[in-house]
Amino acid sequence: MEVGTFKLTLPGPMLKRGFWLYVWHVITEDGREVFYVGRTGDNSSPNASPPYIRMGQHLGALKNQNALRTQLQKRKIDPEKCQEFRLTAHGPIHPEVVKPDDYRHSDAKARSELMEKHIPLRNLVGAMEKRLAQDMAAAGYDVLNNVKWRHDIPDAEWRPVRDAFAADFPKLNELR
Repeated sequence: MEVGTFKLTLPGPMLKRGFWLYVWHVITEDGREVFYVGRTGDNSSPNASPPYIRMGQHLGALKNQNALRTQLQKRKIDPEKCQEFRLTAHGPIHPEVVKPDDYRHSDAKARSELMEKHIPLRNLVGAMEKRLAQDMAAAGYDVLNNVKWRHDIPDAEWRPVRDAFAADFPKLNELR
């Protein structure tokens, strides 16, 4: 085992809960670059975690949370041997749905009411996630995941988000 000292810088605003889009930029052991596109905003609960929480989950051991690790392993890429993981996160695009102080996850009626508010936001950000993955692949980035989402986003709403990511992924500018 190789011992090392490493640094991770985390900007304070990345602690905000809400609906975020993000891109993992992974530099593999042999220098190849691969990308993973994701979002925050649960499908099964009215929660929208900050991206720093998803960072650890993506590379962890829990099968229902470690999508990045799974996609790397499908490509025969050992995550522990990668040179670098970079996370670019944009958001919060929308804040998390506010839960009342007395909210209990076991209260089915309260949970249902929150999900009614959560779902439209989740669907919008899910459409952005799909579009970002499609645009990155069309621009020539090697995107690990294929985002399946039935909702779409109008171009006028999409362009500002794409432009925000184009600052770090300039080939997106070629799609204009």
